Amino acid sequence: MIVDFSTFILFVSVFASSANAKATLSISPKTLNRSGDSVVIQWSNVESPSDLDWLGIYSPPDSPHDHFIGYKFLNVSPTWKSGSGTISLPLTNLRSNYTFRIFRWTQSEINPKRMDHDQNPLPGTKHLLAESEQVGFGSGGVGMPEQIHLAFEDKVNRMQVTFVAGDGEERFVRYGEAKDGLGNSAAARGIRYEREHMCNAPANSTVGWRDPGWIFHTVMKNLNGGVRYYYQVGSDSKGWSEIHSFIARDVYSEETIAFMFGDMGCATPYTTFIRTQDESISTVKWILRDIEALGDKPALVSHIGDISYARGYSWVWDEFFAQIEPIASRVPYHVCIGNHEYDFPTQPWKPDWGTYGNDGGGECGVPYSLKFNMPGNSSEPTGTKAPPTRNLYYSYDMGSVHFLYISTETNFLKGGSQHEFIKRDLESVNRNKTPFVVVQGHRPMYTTSNEVRDAMIRQKMVEHLEPLFVENNVTLALWGHVHRYERFCPISNNTCGKQWRGSPVHLVIGMGGQDWQPIWQPRPNHPGLPIFPQPEQSMYRTGEFGYTRLVANKEKLTVSFVGNHDGEVHDAVEMLASGEVISGNKDDTVKTVPASATLVGKSESNVSWYVKGAGLLVMGVLLGFVIGFFTRGKKVSTSDNRWIPVKNEET
Repeated sequence: MIVDFSTFILFVSVFASSANAKATLSISPKTLNRSGDSVVIQWSNVESPSDLDWLGIYSPPDSPHDHFIGYKFLNVSPTWKSGSGTISLPLTNLRSNYTFRIFRWTQSEINPKRMDHDQNPLPGTKHLLAESEQVGFGSGGVGMPEQIHLAFEDKVNRMQVTFVAGDGEERFVRYGEAKDGLGNSAAARGIRYEREHMCNAPANSTVGWRDPGWIFHTVMKNLNGGVRYYYQVGSDSKGWSEIHSFIARDVYSEETIAFMFGDMGCATPYTTFIRTQDESISTVKWILRDIEALGDKPALVSHIGDISYARGYSWVWDEFFAQIEPIASRVPYHVCIGNHEYDFPTQPWKPDWGTYGNDGGGECGVPYSLKFNMPGNSSEPTGTKAPPTRNLYYSYDMGSVHFLYISTETNFLKGGSQHEFIKRDLESVNRNKTPFVVVQGHRPMYTTSNEVRDAMIRQKMVEHLEPLFVENNVTLALWGHVHRYERFCPISNNTCGKQWRGSPVHLVIGMGGQDWQPIWQPRPNHPGLPIFPQPEQSMYRTGEFGYTRLVANKEKLTVSFVGNHDGEVHDAVEMLASGEVISGNKDDTVKTVPASATLVGKSESNVSWYVKGAGLLVMGVLLGFVIGFFTRGKKVSTSDNRWIPVKNEET
């Protein structure tokens, strides 16, 4: 066959061009509207693709190669072996543009000294294959307000709103009782913090620091209780947020509804330097479902420490607030400080018996203190260039409940300002108005997890705080830090009482999303055995993620544990104003525990019932007792729900 020479040259040229083609990386669209919008990242011509090839995510665009905010391996795309593929990635507005870069990384280049928080090797940046153009957030991307969240104020006819924007130009809130009638307005005060305010790495390092933008805060005043208000934040020159709404706190309402948890964190659509919390997505999803089902009933959220788990990587705070905005823009989002917001080596109060380390990643409470605005004016100096730590301890009333938040990370001992505040606050509660008192803090006073490091802290809490709870008849104490759910009997001095008056019910509710799970306390004298018997004080415990739902009126307060795997109630306890505690947990048909439901008492296993029932039938002399017992059971339970054992031994 005769081949034309010019055709042969063209064939060789095309082949050589294909063999030497550089990898390409493109994005679409190049402009996003708001946080959560996705960009499609497409690549091609990656020669000899490897499962270690990876995509780096950068913001701002001029960040050094090893200063990515996150990464994804190309093998998440089903077509990666062809050298081409796509990834769709939702982005959060960090007030600067993004770019993307593809790198080749080989097994021989794994650096055992460059690890992430979980001791996994961070990908290498030696071989850059391609870089994309920039993607940003519209013409108002820097100026648009985002991360909107509400909080109660000291005065009951007010509501605080906080949000973030990229510059310090004046912003406002405008609000009213109709969407088309936002006739009230208030100016917002803008503040920010700088890298020099951080205490140590990674928060003050070039890897962890990103510009946090401007944090704006203002107050909506003269609200009518129980009325739905519509509002938006921003300005005419920089743009306005979409219109949100909330129900104003009603001083005359007897009903209280709250969604409560600790240690939630947030999820990110990429891997980063620290572990993030995928389960937080389900926690937010189910709480949002519950809030939407309330209609025009007011509610609140209580997140008791270990908020975002940013730990010095500042963009994680942005991811957190973007994730909770659908909730926090509708109902007040209240917090208390945890070790991962605050603890740093030179913190002012650091007793030698405590386990206060560097869990805050160098933030020393600064983002927590400025990004949230809680009622009250509690603060403690940091002893560094950082501004004082705020939002430490405070209280408010909602309906029939008095809520008190405390700090387990700063001085809570007798003689300190916090101890005096707690004492004064509890002694001043009007029990005719708020018959129930709920105290919340981060580290638990009681837990049956094998959290031995905090044993002395718990001992000091029992010594210094528990007497205040007992003397002032605290109803319920809620704690986080341990990433499990556990409910105790009414308890004081590690001894079960007969009612909550003088023996508060304690719940550990640190199951919001973080997945580091301590083991339960092993059997005494047999620590090597994989048996973890449940102590008598522990009424119910589980390693499942979820949140608690509190519903109260003047007669009773009910707390239910909702599991994330199905959004259903798996445990519940009811505290009556008389002091009685009635507990139970889900059987196979429990869907929702309404505020009016009465739960049966602590039950035992079905096998145990059969054995006891047979014995009682044989013992005819006890027949009257049996009849009386079951008659009482019918009086106690007004619902058709059946309950499985609240005690279960885990292996």
